[in-house]
Amino acid sequence: MTDGGGRVVRVVIADDERVVRDGVRMMLETQPDLTVVGTAGDGEHALRLCAELRPDVLMLDVRMPGLDGLAVLGELGRRGRLGPGGVRVLMLTTFDLEEYVAEALAAGASGFLLKSSSYEELTAGVRATAAGDGVLSPRVAGRIIREYAAARRAERPDPGAEARVAELTPRERDVLRLIGEGLSNGEIAGRLTVSAHTVKSHVSRLLAKTGCRDRAQAAVLARRLD
Repeated sequence: MTDGGGRVVRVVIADDERVVRDGVRMMLETQPDLTVVGTAGDGEHALRLCAELRPDVLMLDVRMPGLDGLAVLGELGRRGRLGPGGVRVLMLTTFDLEEYVAEALAAGASGFLLKSSSYEELTAGVRATAAGDGVLSPRVAGRIIREYAAARRAERPDPGAEARVAELTPRERDVLRLIGEGLSNGEIAGRLTVSAHTVKSHVSRLLAKTGCRDRAQAAVLARRLD
């Protein structure tokens, strides 16, 4: 069995704990289409192995002594070694905090698995990463979905806000419409030929009347009314 392209996926494992490196290596090498070509205990060594061995996948711990995983990602990106034609990085860590996930993915990681992931998740994750697919463990994916849903709920105004728009004066409605267009208080003042202080007062009153928590919610409300 191969990765689907008739080749064996070459993997480097970078983790500061030897027991983790050895354990992951043993799991991967039970599969005929996966081979571990090198292991590293720190970030500098991981970079050297990537340059020397040209692996398909780097399994990279977030926290390591010296150069940590996020710094390794950044350096690979600066060298133009991430992604197609280079190495795809699968983060492997015990730390499932959302900020690590976001930073790793923003820096160019292909996926994020926890060290507690099952044997099946690890091997499937390496294959998917090598194929260019994104990989997230179910636990990490669940966290991201919850964070995204919470952020979207926070952006949405109270459902009753639309009905309360009727309480706005014509000028407050003008200000709300311009907030929806993304204008600042100064820009709104110029458009309506009034002072910025007057606009600020209108904004405060329309937020209070509609129940919008902030300017962002007011902008969402304005776009919904268009």
